[in-house]
Amino acid sequence: MKVLGIDPGLTRCGVGVLEGQPGKKLTLIAVGVIRTPATMPLAERLHQIYGGISEWIDSHQPDEISVERVFAQANRRSAMETAQAAGLALTLAAERKIPVALHTPSEVKAAVTGSGRADKAQVGEMVRRLLGLKEAPEPADAADALALAICHIYQSPITGKIRERAERAGK
Repeated sequence: MKVLGIDPGLTRCGVGVLEGQPGKKLTLIAVGVIRTPATMPLAERLHQIYGGISEWIDSHQPDEISVERVFAQANRRSAMETAQAAGLALTLAAERKIPVALHTPSEVKAAVTGSGRADKAQVGEMVRRLLGLKEAPEPADAADALALAICHIYQSPITGKIRERAERAGK
């Protein structure tokens, strides 16, 4: 299964593609960040993100897409911006008839680290370990996109639990 993880954001939208299945070693296909300047008008920023996500989908042909669910943020403006970027990802998945799932940040953290309260550094480190990378992906948005893909693959109804995989990777 090939999964595109998307960590939606207006300034930095993390994207990452993994291939694998529950209980097996995952393969990193690509990781990156779609960036838009804060000075750009909102409509143009959304258009640029739409085009960037489109390119990732077209280039990597994922079987499924995993998007971070906008759950709750103290800053309403930031939550709205994140939700707008997430909506673009959902729209693109629907246009291409690609199954899409939403995962909350705490669900992803728990799946990757074993704790729903893990910080960004812990998530990045577990992504590094699970994928056998020399360094954690930077910026954190890129690592978060891969964490979304990991969570999705290992929570697939096929089999397995991420904690078992994380424990083995940590040894």
